[in-house]
Amino acid sequence: MGEIKEGRDSAPHRIRIRFSLILIAIGIVYGDIGTSPLYVMKAIVAGNGGIGQVNPEFIIGSLSLVIWTMTLLTTVQHVLIAMRADNHGEGGIFALYSLVKHCGKWLVFPTMLGGAAVLADGVLTPAVTVTNAVEGLRSIETVNRFLGPGQGHIVQITLCIILVLFLMQRSGTSKIGKIFGPVMLVWFGFLAVTGVTISMGYPAVFRAVNPVYAVRVLFSDYNKSGIMILGGVFLSTTGAEALYSDMGHVGKENIYISWPFVKIALILNYFGQGAWILQNTGNTALYGLDVNPFYMMLPEDMRPFAIVISALAAIIASQALITGSFTLVSEAILLDLMPHMEIRYPSDTVGQLYIPKVNFLLWILCTGVILYFRSGSRMEAAYGFAITVSMLMTTLLLTVYLVRVRHHAVFGILHFIVFGLIDLVFFVACLDKFTRGGYLTVILTLLIMAVMLVWYRGTQLEKKYRTRLRMRDYVDKLKALHDDESVPLLTSNLVYIDNESDPEFIDRDILYSILDKTPKRAQAYWFLNIQVQERPYVRTYKVETYGTDFIFRVHLYLGFKCGQQINVYLRNIVEDLQKSRELPIQNKHHSIYRNPTVGSFRFCVIYKSVPTRYSELTRQDETVLITKYAIRSMIGSRIRWMGLDTSSIITEYVPVVLMSRGNVPRIRRVYQEENSGLF
Repeated sequence: MGEIKEGRDSAPHRIRIRFSLILIAIGIVYGDIGTSPLYVMKAIVAGNGGIGQVNPEFIIGSLSLVIWTMTLLTTVQHVLIAMRADNHGEGGIFALYSLVKHCGKWLVFPTMLGGAAVLADGVLTPAVTVTNAVEGLRSIETVNRFLGPGQGHIVQITLCIILVLFLMQRSGTSKIGKIFGPVMLVWFGFLAVTGVTISMGYPAVFRAVNPVYAVRVLFSDYNKSGIMILGGVFLSTTGAEALYSDMGHVGKENIYISWPFVKIALILNYFGQGAWILQNTGNTALYGLDVNPFYMMLPEDMRPFAIVISALAAIIASQALITGSFTLVSEAILLDLMPHMEIRYPSDTVGQLYIPKVNFLLWILCTGVILYFRSGSRMEAAYGFAITVSMLMTTLLLTVYLVRVRHHAVFGILHFIVFGLIDLVFFVACLDKFTRGGYLTVILTLLIMAVMLVWYRGTQLEKKYRTRLRMRDYVDKLKALHDDESVPLLTSNLVYIDNESDPEFIDRDILYSILDKTPKRAQAYWFLNIQVQERPYVRTYKVETYGTDFIFRVHLYLGFKCGQQINVYLRNIVEDLQKSRELPIQNKHHSIYRNPTVGSFRFCVIYKSVPTRYSELTRQDETVLITKYAIRSMIGSRIRWMGLDTSSIITEYVPVVLMSRGNVPRIRRVYQEENSGLF
C-alpha cells in the first residue's frame, strides 16, 4: 500500500480549539442562520395581518416559538446529536450517508432527496438575504425618497451585488475570507447590544423563554395563521444544516464553543424586535406597510451602519452557501450521484474548490428568483420549504446511524419519534408556502433529484451489462504487443480508467481497445481504478504488476472530499515505482529536461453509448441511459473532472451492451439466377 503525498487539498489534521478557528467558525458557519433576524419577525407579523393585528400574547408566543425551535432543531438535534455522527471530522448529509450506506441500498434515495432539497432551497438564500439587506435602505427617509415607490432600484442594486459575488468565486475567497470572522463577530455583537438595549424598554418579552407561551399561541384565537405560523418561525433555524456540514473546516469543538454566543446574540435581537413591535402596535402610521422590525427599532442615525453591516453579513451568508453548494456537489460526484463536472482549486485553502458550471447555474437561478419575486417579503413566503424535507431526510439517516452503527436502539427510536414529529409538523406548516412561491423550490428539488436518479440508475445499468475478463489470461497477448516492434509505438505510458475493483478482472472494452481497435503499443500499460472511501481525505494506492514490468493495475483509494487530480497522483506513483525498480527508466531522446526518466503519457477515455437497435435493454432502461448520456454531453466533463484537460487524450465510444446474435436479423446472399424472383 502506497501513500500519495502531493495534492493541493491535502488531508486536514485534527483541528484543535483555537481562538482563530472560533473566529473562522463565526465567519463561515453561522452566515445563514446569523442573518435570520433580517426577516423572521417581519415574516411572522406579516403572516398575521401586519403590525396592527398583533397583541402582546401573540408576540411573546411567537418569540417563544422562535427560541424553542432554535433550541430543539439547532442546538439539540444538529449541535448535540448530528455533530457526533461525523465521518472523521466531516459532516453533512453525504458524509452521513457514507457512514450508513452499508445498512441498506435504499438509503441512497433519502440521501439524494435531502441533498437536492438543500441545493434547491439554497438558491433562495443569496436572493433573500441580500434583498432584505438592501431593502433596509428604505428605513432612511432621504434614501427612501430616492428609491421611489417601486422596487426597480432595489432590484438593480441587489442584482449588482449578486453578480459581483458570483464573479468573485473563480479567483477563490481565501483572502477575503479572512475578514469574514471579524465582520460576523461585529455583526453578532451588534445584534446582541441593540437587542438588549431595546428590550429593556419592554421587559415583558423575556417571558418568552417559557415554552408554555409557544404552545398557547399555536391554538389561540389571536393567531390568525394557526399552525401555519410555524412556516415563518422555521426561518429562524434555516442554516442549522450548515453547522453540521461545515464542521470539517473548523472542528466540532470550535462550534460547541461559539454556538452559545451566537444563539444568545440572536435571541437578544429577537427580544428587541418583539419589544419594538409591542411598543408600536397602536401606531396607525405603520398599518398596511411592509415593516421590518430589525431596522425600524433602531434610531435613524444608526440605520446606515446597520444597513452596511447587514449587507456585509448577507454577502458572507451567501458566500457560505455558494461554497457549501460546491462542496455538496463535489461529494455527490465522488459518490457517483451526479455528472462529472470540472472542479478547480483556486487557492491552497483546505477544502476550497470552485465548480464553474455550478457557479454559473446558481447565478442564473438567483438572478431569476430576484427578478421573479422582486421583494424580500415575497421571497420569504417561499423560503425554507425544501429545507423541511432535507431535515426529515437527515433525521431518518441519523436514526439509522444511531440504531445500526452506534447500536443505540432505544435512543435512536426516541430520536426518530421526537424529531421526526417536529420535522413533520414544520413540513405541514410550510405547505402553505407552496402556492406562494414554494413551488419553485419543489420544482428545483425534483429536477436535481431526477438528475441524481438518472445518473445513479444509469451507473447501475452500466455495471449490470459490463463484461469482465480475467486479466491474467491476457498478459501474454499484451506482452506480444508490447514486444512487437512492427507496430508503431503510440506512447511510453498508455493509461485507462477502469471501474473494475477486483484486480483479477478487467473491463472487456479496455482490452478490446488495446488489442483490436488499432493495436496500441506502449512501453507501459496503466489501468487505474478509483475507489471513494468513507474517510474524507485519505490518499493511498495499491499496485498489481502480474509479474511484469510493463502492466500496472493501480487502485487509488481517495476520500470522498479529495479532488481527483489524476495527473498529480500518477506522477507520485511513477516516481515510487521507479525508485523500487518495478518500472524501468524510460529514456527520452529529446527533452527540455536533463536526463529525463519518464516518457510520454496518453490517456484513453472510453465512454459508453446506447446501441441503436436489437439490444437487450428494455425501453425504460434505454431511456435512462439516453438521458444520462445527454446530461453528460451538456454538463459532465469526465476528462476535466479527472484533471486531464491538459493531457493527450484518446476518446472512444462503445455500446453499453453488445447486440445479441439471436436478436440481429440475418441477411441472405442471393445469386444471379435468383434475381428474377426477388422483385
